[in-house]
Amino acid sequence: MIHFCIGVAASIMDTLASWYTPGKSIYAVLGTIMAVFGIVDKPFKLIGLFFTRKFKKAEHYHKYAVLIPARNEQAVIGNLIDSIHKQDYPQDLITILVVADNCTDDTAQVARDKGAVCYEHNNPEERTKGFALRYLFEKIKEDYGIEAFEGYFIFDSDNLLKGDYISRMNDSFDAGEKIITSYRNTKNFTENWIASTYALHWLRSIRERHRARSVLHLATNIQGTGFLFANEIVKNGWKYTSLTEDRALTADSVVAGYEITYNHDAIFYDEQPVNLKVALRQRLRWSKGHLQAFAESGWYLFKHIFVDRHTKLKEGEHWYHYLIRTIRYRFMSFDTFCLMLPKNVINLAKWILFKLILFPCMCWKCGISLSLINAGTFLDDVLHFILGDRIYETQPGVKAYLMGVLLIIWLRILYRIGRYFVNILEAVYLFIIEHRRLVKMSIWKKILYCFTWPVFDIIGRYTQYIALFKKVEWKPIPHESKVTIDDITKNSK
Repeated sequence: MIHFCIGVAASIMDTLASWYTPGKSIYAVLGTIMAVFGIVDKPFKLIGLFFTRKFKKAEHYHKYAVLIPARNEQAVIGNLIDSIHKQDYPQDLITILVVADNCTDDTAQVARDKGAVCYEHNNPEERTKGFALRYLFEKIKEDYGIEAFEGYFIFDSDNLLKGDYISRMNDSFDAGEKIITSYRNTKNFTENWIASTYALHWLRSIRERHRARSVLHLATNIQGTGFLFANEIVKNGWKYTSLTEDRALTADSVVAGYEITYNHDAIFYDEQPVNLKVALRQRLRWSKGHLQAFAESGWYLFKHIFVDRHTKLKEGEHWYHYLIRTIRYRFMSFDTFCLMLPKNVINLAKWILFKLILFPCMCWKCGISLSLINAGTFLDDVLHFILGDRIYETQPGVKAYLMGVLLIIWLRILYRIGRYFVNILEAVYLFIIEHRRLVKMSIWKKILYCFTWPVFDIIGRYTQYIALFKKVEWKPIPHESKVTIDDITKNSK
């Protein structure tokens, strides 16, 4: 029986080994496809370094509703409402609408005491932010009518607005933009290293995503809070109730042909988690929501790369104007598809199948002759300079198989270490390029935050792997910061 099992195992290993050579070709093709999906990253980073879209001062004031979904936010929601009341925009054109979502504290009362209109949503089965917004839009439709407001802002309760925030966003809205996101700064950047990783993440999004796409009149992505959209977007109500309603809204808007622009001069402040357990829980929810959003919208985005039923030739329009519009629409669909594609999951599956399974089987059959320093990062050159080349060789058999597995894992670790140090340079770049807008901090804190910054992407990668298999429920993120907009204004002078 033992000999039979060994024979079966050997036969399977020989078969898998025979697949390795054609597998390498497939691996290369998949690598090329994934490279195509990331083809815009570097050009957008370069454009975002130098350019962003600027808007002329608005000629008209528009009427807005500011929507705030809140779950047990009595500690911070008052400060947000105060910052709205201190806007240099006409207050009679701003209506603050709060939805106290399944609250067990005094959020609703605090909001009303500060002059906001507050609705209370109590349904334990509807716990996401998206459900709260759906309920709020239902109440707006009943009490005001969706078209009573020209545009809708959405903020989280922990946000604070710079004094000219709404005026700057109004510049974009008055220019005809239908969906606008804004500059997300951090009010507790220096509280600890966890908060700093989030703060740098938002700055990276600004430089590598928002700025370039705004210049090119494409669609950037909405990120949870700090954005404005026209009433036509929700003329049929709010339907985004998943774990990451922002991703779903982004995808639907692009499919419908809307640009999503960015205003670099409209600044708001966000509170970041400082507890690792809370951060891990939030990142797992994001990861699950991103996977769900891709499953729901990925096909539609991909289809619209090739089939444009949205862009129509207008009467009297020159054909080349139509061509430009349809190319832009198709590219927006491609770009947003690339953004939503779970690249980490695809790359992991590719690595497991071709590297961790097929390669060791080839080693079993043919033996090993492999460099120990060949991970594909700058670290290879450093180690080669220090240690010289290191080749491991062994004959076919069980030892070759086991060493093949260990070597592939080692090279993966070496690659990740190399990427870690490259990502540190990204934090250095962000500190330099955004220094005028950041809170003052010591050089030692900046050095520390540069070294801890790569942890943000490491957490994101592994929570996405876990999210494939784990059921995730929406849970609120506690906010307790006492920082006010006056504190930020005073410290920035």
